[in-house]
Amino acid sequence: MRKAIKLELKEARHMVAAAIRKSEEIGVLESICVVDDGGYPLALERMDGARITGPQIAWNKAFTAAGHKRSTHLFNQAPNGPALPGNEAFGIQWSFEGKFAVFVGGFPIVVNGEVIGGIGLSGGNGEQDTACGVAALQALQELLASEDLKVLVEADIKK
Repeated sequence: MRKAIKLELKEARHMVAAAIRKSEEIGVLESICVVDDGGYPLALERMDGARITGPQIAWNKAFTAAGHKRSTHLFNQAPNGPALPGNEAFGIQWSFEGKFAVFVGGFPIVVNGEVIGGIGLSGGNGEQDTACGVAALQALQELLASEDLKVLVEADIKK
C-alpha cells in the first residue's frame, strides 16, 4: 500500500483564482475547472460574460488531462499526436460519451511525480488558455512549496 496526495477544495480554489487573475491580466473571459484524480470537479467557475459552453468544455479538458495523464493539446500535435488521422488513437475524442478533449487547454496536475487531478480552461485561444493554466499550476507550486511538495509547472505534460 502507498500513501497518496489528494487535491482538495482549498488548492482547487487557489488555482482557479490564479487562472482568473491571469485571464483578467490578458483580457480574456475564461471558464476554469479543477478536477480530482477521478476527473470529478472540485471547483468550476465561469467568469461573468464568458461563453455558456465554457464550463462543460473546461470540465472535459480537465477530465481528459487527469484521466489520461497528459496535456490535451499533445493528442493532436503533429506529427505524432496519437489522435491525428492515421495514428493509434484517432477517434479517441468520441470516448467517454464525447467527454474526451483533444485540443489545447487541459493540463494534468502533477505533484511529486503523481497525477492528482487536472485543470481545464475554455474561453481564450490556445495561447491564452495555456497561459492561464500555467499560471494556475504556478500558484499551486507556490502554495505547496512550504509543504515540500513539488508541482510540475509546464504546458507540455505527459506522464
